[in-house]
Amino acid sequence: MKTYKKIYSEIYSIDNLIRAWRKARKGKTKKEYIIEFEKDTIGNLFKLQEELIGQTYEPKPLKIFIIRDPKTRKIAKSAFRDRVIHHALVRVIGPIFDKIFINDSCANRKGKGNLYALKRFDKFKRKVSSNGKIVDNNFNNNNYVKGYCFKADIRHYFQEVDHNILINLIKKKIQDKKVLWLIDKILKNRAMGGRNDFFYKGMPLGNLTSQFFANIYLNELDYFIKHKLKAKYYLRYVDDFVILHESNKQLEVWQKQINGFLRDKLKLELHSDKSKIIPLSKGVDFVGFRNFYYYRLLRKRNMGNIRNKIDLFKKGEISYEKFIESFNGWYAYAKWANSYNLAGKLIKGLP
Repeated sequence: MKTYKKIYSEIYSIDNLIRAWRKARKGKTKKEYIIEFEKDTIGNLFKLQEELIGQTYEPKPLKIFIIRDPKTRKIAKSAFRDRVIHHALVRVIGPIFDKIFINDSCANRKGKGNLYALKRFDKFKRKVSSNGKIVDNNFNNNNYVKGYCFKADIRHYFQEVDHNILINLIKKKIQDKKVLWLIDKILKNRAMGGRNDFFYKGMPLGNLTSQFFANIYLNELDYFIKHKLKAKYYLRYVDDFVILHESNKQLEVWQKQINGFLRDKLKLELHSDKSKIIPLSKGVDFVGFRNFYYYRLLRKRNMGNIRNKIDLFKKGEISYEKFIESFNGWYAYAKWANSYNLAGKLIKGLP
């Protein structure tokens, strides 16, 4: 396996830092912290370069905030200067690792994403169900197709990632000690007064680097499922993954083997309540939709989010510009479900 030993200078090159700054600011140019940074963009970028060259770079403490959608999640926000560093790092080492990721690792990769995952799921369900072969049912329902799906979720994934395991996985490709020093700095960054064990495990939700490292960590699981278990119809989106198969018994065997692999190799475990084997006829929750054979529906949580935004807009608690940005983002996603009439009703109800 090819390794990389002298790539640190690519990360701190001023050309890379400029490109990273442009990426980090995209869609956020009106934010106060962007405006402040850009009072002296070149000076700030050269300051970051100087800190990287001298290895004096220290990330600012993370800012923590809570979101409820409706699940409560703790999101960590890095300072803008640190986000520039994150983009600079991923711009250089991202392509190195992307070459070894499996095709059906769908999250946070160029040319992949939610829509790609949906299309692959559709292809897999056709294969497993023999193009929609109907199972006998009393409802005359043509969505009662044959086949099963193991729908899995990893318990507290981002909180439980082991730093030593992650660094050892990165070392398989990256042998540059200065790059590893920078990665260690990013991994150990935390909020002021945060938990001590955060130094050894866990990654903050919200960082670009956390999303990237998440794929490196679970690439080991991808290889185990694809090459050891030889599961043909496997898809992963961050820590949610599905395996489709004709036999629920085979999926039960794989479920036990996967949980054992996660515990032994990655110090993780499947979420007992959210990991289950489901007949394809009942619909499978994946990447924001409940997927049936002939149609897909939006999750109730997704609908609740946009209705909440509409209520806030009607009360004057968010601006028209902020609401339109949210609604357009939601609609771009919702149009992939069978939801045309629903979207129309929501639009008609707007003031």
